[in-house]
Amino acid sequence: MDEFKQNKRWFDEECLGFLDQRKRAKIQWIQVPSQSNVDNLNKVRSDVSRHFRNKKKAYLRAKIEELVTNNTIQNIRDLYRATVTLRMGTSLDVI
Repeated sequence: MDEFKQNKRWFDEECLGFLDQRKRAKIQWIQVPSQSNVDNLNKVRSDVSRHFRNKKKAYLRAKIEELVTNNTIQNIRDLYRATVTLRMGTSLDVI
């Protein structure tokens, strides 16, 4: 879990809680495969996916805002560094 968390800077403790919730729903469905457990699992999966999507979107918005700020104050070194890391698909905080 730590490796996953290090590669995705937007991933926090709240996200870990959502992952645990999804895991519990799946285990419950596996143990008792009823229609209500299937519906619960699908609902939990969609909630978790929505949360992750929104969290990642907010993180990227903040990083883009940081790039805009670096561009307006002519901080070219940080702007270039962040642009390269975005293009490579790695986290901006790594370099």
